[in-house]
Amino acid sequence: MTDRDSTGRIFATVLAAGAGTRFGATKQVAELGGVTLVQRAMDTATQACGPNVLLVLGHDWKAVNAACDPPQGFIAYNDRYRDGLGSSIASATRAVQHVARAIVVLLADQPLVSAPHIRSLCNAWSGKADEIVATEYAGTVGVPALFPSGCFADLMRLRGDRGARQLLSDERFRLRRILFEPAALDVDTPDDLRRISHSAHS
Repeated sequence: MTDRDSTGRIFATVLAAGAGTRFGATKQVAELGGVTLVQRAMDTATQACGPNVLLVLGHDWKAVNAACDPPQGFIAYNDRYRDGLGSSIASATRAVQHVARAIVVLLADQPLVSAPHIRSLCNAWSGKADEIVATEYAGTVGVPALFPSGCFADLMRLRGDRGARQLLSDERFRLRRILFEPAALDVDTPDDLRRISHSAHS
């Protein structure tokens, strides 16, 4: 955490509500290196942001909740999880809008994202309400990303499967980029998980 947090808070929000239809099962509870994907994401978030962590549940929420240690932070249930990623970002933002000056959006299916990278996003943020700090990888920019309070109204209006990518090119906001290529590896199918597991042990 940064010294700017003496006047506000950065919350890490772990999105673990999706149905993961391409995976064929609840992928949040799938294991990589003996640790569930949701637990890995929660560990990363907690190591980076301490108790300022929000877990967003939806599909098969009891199993996903049981697949990670009780979080130090908070839990939100997205009853519109079938609508897609945008609804989970909106739920996360609504849950912490009154106590957070910024949120970092993490996905449970990006298992190679590290706590040092999340801390680098937080440390790079100027503290301004119009500055986004996002991850650069594979020739694109995306999550994990820090969104300041100036984005909250837009985030709470998100619907469907559209995430917050459009804000990254919105002229109302400044964008800082932090390179982290491992974020390009996400888990959509069992084959993805096997490939990531193999590369981690090779």
